[in-house]
Amino acid sequence: MGSRDRRVDRYIARARPFARPILRELRARVHAACPAVTETIKWGMPFFEHGGPLCFMAAFQQHCAFGFWKSGRVLAAGERVGGAMGQLGRLRTTSDLPSRRALHTLIRRAVRQGAAAARPARPPRRPPPRLPADLGRALAARPAARATYRALPPSGRREYVEWLTGAKRAETRARRLARAVSRLAAGQAFDGRRA
Repeated sequence: MGSRDRRVDRYIARARPFARPILRELRARVHAACPAVTETIKWGMPFFEHGGPLCFMAAFQQHCAFGFWKSGRVLAAGERVGGAMGQLGRLRTTSDLPSRRALHTLIRRAVRQGAAAARPARPPRRPPPRLPADLGRALAARPAARATYRALPPSGRREYVEWLTGAKRAETRARRLARAVSRLAAGQAFDGRRA
């Protein structure tokens, strides 16, 4: 369940008389659209949070403003009204507010977008490296090297394989193969500075 912040109550009480009904109505609509929203004060104005900043409202000398934290994800082209901070334009009376349904839709869209953004995209897992034939034969001949190679995490194996297959000449590859097998036999992980 969401929470209300007394500082927001004080903010509304200190606002100019024309702004109080607008701010109360905006607050009620945000809580109706997202009951789990929490209130706070950021940068001197009321913010509503749901897994991070969701939207805000502010009162000025002659108008109020309301906006979404990630407005580019919430509003389609043409839905933003210019002329003031936020995305709803200059709000001078409650009749300047969008319909309850329209604002409810925008707030729900902001909640969905915020939830999607809160889940960081995991980078795709790279498959374990394919063992080159020459390295496979060399490891089969040295059981200690094979045991160390198998004990390495996929990233450690990948370092050895990429270093080996990155050689441009056959002589360089042969030298790298001998060095890799001796290091693995000694129980050492790949160290690019000593490769």
